[in-house]
Amino acid sequence: MTTTTFLTFVGDQCGKAEEAINFYTSIFPNSEIKSIKKYSEEEAGGTPELIKYGEFTINGTDYLVSESNYNHAWSFTHAVSLLISDNSNEVIQTLFEQLSSNGGQVMVPLDSYQGEGDYGFGEKFGWCQDKYGISWQFILT
Repeated sequence: MTTTTFLTFVGDQCGKAEEAINFYTSIFPNSEIKSIKKYSEEEAGGTPELIKYGEFTINGTDYLVSESNYNHAWSFTHAVSLLISDNSNEVIQTLFEQLSSNGGQVMVPLDSYQGEGDYGFGEKFGWCQDKYGISWQFILT
């Protein structure tokens, strides 16, 4: 058995999946786009510009992606986020800034617990949403 995160870009995010995976694979080490398959002409669910099915890795972890131009009643939510933990303050700080800038949003500033001390699970914690609507949590271990 395997489990893999599958990101479906719909609504306002539909059409941004390829840009997003290019961005993610450019800022994370050991990352690559493995495959992208686009919709064919007049295929249900999309157009030839949209990703029907794609696979990429972020630092060796596989992710799947798709886009749909159907009028879905859902999109990405803060209730599900990608968690990044590292023991390098510089790595965590840089990734947090890259993902939360240019249309992203900081939900919990990357900092130590109440400005001093440990959260109990790491020295620093932060939470942001990137410009594509994906939520990211960060822990400095």
